[in-house]
Amino acid sequence: MSEVPHWFEFGLAHPGMPGDVVVDGARIHYETWGPEPGAAPGVVLIHGSNAHLSWWRFVAPYLARKYRVAALDLSGNGASDHRERYSGPQLADEVWGVCEAAGLGPRPFVIGHSFGGFVALETAHRHGAQLAGVIFNDFTVRPPESYVEWGLRAEREGRTEPRKLRVYEDLDTAVGRFRLMPEQPMPHPAVHRWLAEQSLKQVEGGWTWRFDPGLFDHLEMGIGQRDKFANLVCRSAVVLGEHSADDGARSGPYMREITRGLLPILTIPDTHHHMMFEEPLALTMAFEGLLDAWIAEDGRDAMRAALAELD
Repeated sequence: MSEVPHWFEFGLAHPGMPGDVVVDGARIHYETWGPEPGAAPGVVLIHGSNAHLSWWRFVAPYLARKYRVAALDLSGNGASDHRERYSGPQLADEVWGVCEAAGLGPRPFVIGHSFGGFVALETAHRHGAQLAGVIFNDFTVRPPESYVEWGLRAEREGRTEPRKLRVYEDLDTAVGRFRLMPEQPMPHPAVHRWLAEQSLKQVEGGWTWRFDPGLFDHLEMGIGQRDKFANLVCRSAVVLGEHSADDGARSGPYMREITRGLLPILTIPDTHHHMMFEEPLALTMAFEGLLDAWIAEDGRDAMRAALAELD
């Protein structure tokens, strides 16, 4: 297998346009790809925990052939500011702030991966009437009776002081410590090293990770996720990795059951949790298929009118 896949080269050859917006006192960094504001439907991409917008580096440029795309660093991640405490509503407002600042239009689509799926749910819960639809990428909601809180770690661990990140003396040592969580095969060494380097920053004494280790200390994800999903006013769909080992992606059958089998749930064959580094083109096409179907649904009358005008 080639060490450098063509989609890796394409993604790096088509960087996004950087931007920043201040939301609730924190600077939120984002990048945009694609047509100018207003020229195409808007899509915002949300990364998972301890990640950053470059998780979408090999999906966004392909989506941008048809959509105006933005990807952001949530607060506490990537190049965005850290906060003393984090909350779901606050993170949702960051997403919506980027939608507005990036010119994604009046009814953008939201796509969230893993923990970003939780943030997408919060965004749709708070701003659903202003969204055209939300896609949960390897994120599902479970029955309340089996819910386990992933946040509130400081209280659960009995800590009063935040955890500190380790500082590595040199870049190669830090890169050697990089792991995807959950771990999975990474068939392209060049992609693995590039992603590791994007996840690090230079500090006094060496290199450390770009995420805030205290993000989940006081953040409560909440037992009400199922009910928030059930009461969404915008459309929704799920895209899963066939071999995903992420605990938060295992309730697809439950979501299908409670929607009487009508919720679109797509599974990308032979992929794991971080499928954007295995099959980004297949993932892009799954997203495009759902988004195009929703756009066609909204424009059905216009399409029929156009066809009626044919000779």
